Amino acid sequence: MPVVFTVEGNVDPLLHAHLDRGDTLFCESGAMVAMDERLSLSGKARGGVFSSIGRKLLNDESFFQQKIEAKLGEGNVLLSPDLPGAVRILDVGHGQQYTIADGCYLANTEGVELSLGTQGIGKAMFASTGSGLKGFFTMKAEGFGQVAVSGFGALAEIEVTEDNPVIIDNGHLVAWDSTLKYELAMNLAHKGFMGTMVESVTSGTIVVLKFTGRGKVIVCTRNRVDFVKWLDKTLPDPGNSRK
Repeated sequence: MPVVFTVEGNVDPLLHAHLDRGDTLFCESGAMVAMDERLSLSGKARGGVFSSIGRKLLNDESFFQQKIEAKLGEGNVLLSPDLPGAVRILDVGHGQQYTIADGCYLANTEGVELSLGTQGIGKAMFASTGSGLKGFFTMKAEGFGQVAVSGFGALAEIEVTEDNPVIIDNGHLVAWDSTLKYELAMNLAHKGFMGTMVESVTSGTIVVLKFTGRGKVIVCTRNRVDFVKWLDKTLPDPGNSRK
């Protein structure tokens, strides 16, 4: 029987998996919270060294993933993301593939393959201003099995249809159906270029993405980049405290 993920808890939940002997799963480095002694834990440069370098430098994921195996017998493992927030389990396969925003990957079963995908120069330049898409690369989850993603805060699922494109702030993206198309959208106020720039500055939303097609997008309630900026402005300067 393949490994099946379950979510335990409502606030800052844990991701649980039961492994039968011979089973394997992969997770983000440092995600393991607790596991039975019969399970083994090791680091692995998933997909080869160059793919791992790409995940680390271009997609904000760890160079090494944790590999958890049931070598000596069956056992349970609990996993957790590095930031407080919800966890969502996505079924991959039978035409259902996903693209994952940087920093939102948590774990995957053995049948799921992770790879780097490329995006256009325009998207890459503007996407780097947020925390959803970063640089020229995105992470794709393909194959068969399950992948677990996490977001800062609560998660919500938005349906995109042919008749209803959706505008999403880049910093709140977690994952989306790989069949969806997306493009930069700045003219939210339906004004001219200068009006758009003024509206962007005053509204606080500079770059957003317009998703079209048919599928779902998973978003989180909090923006990591904005939260870090808020902390930086709010917390006292350590240098001043020493004076």
